[in-house]
Amino acid sequence: MSYKILLNSFNTAYNTAPFSKIKDDYYLPAFKQAIKDAKAEIDAIINNSDAPTFENTIEALDFSGEQLDRISSIFFNLNSAETNETIQKIAQEVSPLLSEFSNDITLNEDLFKRIKSVYSEKDALNLNTEQQTLLDKKYKSFSRNGANLEEDKKEQLRDIDKNLSKLKLTFGENLLAETNKFEMFITEESDLSGLPEGAKEAAKQLAESKKKEGWLFTLDYPSYIPFVTYADNRELRKMLSLAAGSKGFKNDDLDNQKIVLDIVKLRHKRAKLLGYPTHAHFVLEERMAETPENVLNFLNDILAKAKPAAKKEFETLKEFANELDGLENLEKWDGAYYAEKLKQKLFSLDDELLKPYFKLENVIAGAFKVANKLFDLNFEEVNTIDKYHEDVLTYKVTNSKGNFISVFYADFFPRTGKRNGAWMTSFKPQYIKDGENSRPHVSIVCNFTKPTKSKPSLLTFNEVTTLFHEFGHALHGMLANTTYPSLSGTSVYWDFVELPSQVMENWCYEKEALELFATHYETGELIPMDLVDKIKESATFHEGMQTLRQLSFGLLDMSWHGIESPDAITSVKDHELEAFSNTKLYPDVVDNCMSTAFAHIFQGGYSSGYYSYKWAEVLDADAFEYFKEAGIFNKEAATKFKDNVLSQGGTENPMTLYKRFRGQEPKPEALLKRAGLIKK
Repeated sequence: MSYKILLNSFNTAYNTAPFSKIKDDYYLPAFKQAIKDAKAEIDAIINNSDAPTFENTIEALDFSGEQLDRISSIFFNLNSAETNETIQKIAQEVSPLLSEFSNDITLNEDLFKRIKSVYSEKDALNLNTEQQTLLDKKYKSFSRNGANLEEDKKEQLRDIDKNLSKLKLTFGENLLAETNKFEMFITEESDLSGLPEGAKEAAKQLAESKKKEGWLFTLDYPSYIPFVTYADNRELRKMLSLAAGSKGFKNDDLDNQKIVLDIVKLRHKRAKLLGYPTHAHFVLEERMAETPENVLNFLNDILAKAKPAAKKEFETLKEFANELDGLENLEKWDGAYYAEKLKQKLFSLDDELLKPYFKLENVIAGAFKVANKLFDLNFEEVNTIDKYHEDVLTYKVTNSKGNFISVFYADFFPRTGKRNGAWMTSFKPQYIKDGENSRPHVSIVCNFTKPTKSKPSLLTFNEVTTLFHEFGHALHGMLANTTYPSLSGTSVYWDFVELPSQVMENWCYEKEALELFATHYETGELIPMDLVDKIKESATFHEGMQTLRQLSFGLLDMSWHGIESPDAITSVKDHELEAFSNTKLYPDVVDNCMSTAFAHIFQGGYSSGYYSYKWAEVLDADAFEYFKEAGIFNKEAATKFKDNVLSQGGTENPMTLYKRFRGQEPKPEALLKRAGLIKK
């Protein structure tokens, strides 16, 4: 067995990745060979003696490099979910090679000539809508990435892209190392006062795994969140909060400050090279929002409506903390703790009261039942599919006719080689080639509390909505039904990609949906309807503050990427304080910095795009209003959503697709009403 296993059809069930047979040292030679093979495919397109056509140029280009794409998917997904030092080292070596290969294509004059030739005749080609979109996107991807530049500027672009790919990787590696490095050991049981039994047991088990007595807390979310939410010991909450808030901001080997400044400056330089005022202008040209001005107007419009509510909520929280404990200054490490106590007082609703009704296995089954009722999907757990870790669950997805739809991977628990947070990804896209509809391999990755010796994995309500959110992304990938891989599934405008995920969260609040899965893990008793009413009633609790928080992240993102002179920024912290000045509620913590841990924009793909979470909330609130009117399991509404949104990928302008589903453009009022920020 050698690295060549990565270069052929895998000869496995559904052609899934043979993880157990792939050794780390296979990746580098496989990448090099796959790049060579992909270059040969590009050369064949360029050297074709026939005149350029849509089929021999545009279509051929979209289907080229399939094996390279699969190797990249496998490798980089593992680098997020199951990494190690070897994989990280390979990533540092491979990323510049991939960046260079990408530039070899987009900066290839002969290839661009053929694309230009087809593009210039587009009106006479009688293309269908998807073909027109593909042609437009291919042409733009070349023109927007330097194809029209002079040779010396093309070289500058290559250097910038190589550097950016390495900087983004290092940013993420530093963040993961910081998360793994911090440990808070507790030996006195009195220091655990206020903590739920499940959190204590998990901490004890974690300590035992390190051969230590006592309780161990880390910066992994299932450990961190319960502690800052429930622990009575304010000093320990502070310690944990400061550790979380100072990631990448300690002026040590894992510091991300210079990396942030370098990334921002290089992105700006790249945009200027391509003729755009800022990186945000470059990015937003291919988004629903279109311009930085539109994004800022959108964010500031919602800010104007949310800020009065947020300030009022914050003052109420301060007064409550003062009345309860005589606390005069509410700090960041106090927020979650007193908010939870106030929520319990106002709604008699405690996350710990809800958790027994949200056993992980039941919630997964519930998500599957919702998908079945809406979209006729069936999920069957199978053990014939290779996994990259024993915790991963694997499913075969079929429709009501028994047709194979997708492979689905689910990876739910934290571990050392896995980054924090939750995300959806894919190991293989959907596409139609030679008359065959090749189906996708989709994955969701989360960080939920592991089962303990006495309890299964019980989710907080927030984790339930997270699971449904990522499952919504997964449905977008699974139900894809397009011809071309680059337009398939979640390959849509970035500010449209969150609609399928965020709309799915709505079912978590509905009695009809909760009745499908919210049963007590010990007694089997259905969740009491008074608790369901309280969940709905409390859904807008601190919505003003939550909205302000989301807006602050969007504004911070735009401040980094919509600025015309990033070279003038010398202090990451000072710049951040300025960006937060209009959304600030809590006193600043000198030793903390958000930007140095803002993986979404400096490691992931959200640069100039963080606003899209709020943008998609407008879409999802408006979309779900339609489901509420028709019935949350109404087949006609669900089919319209599947046929016009979930299956269409990026084949048309997203607003066109949305209006075809909804019959109108989305109205922001639906979101503001749902959030309780304007009267219904």
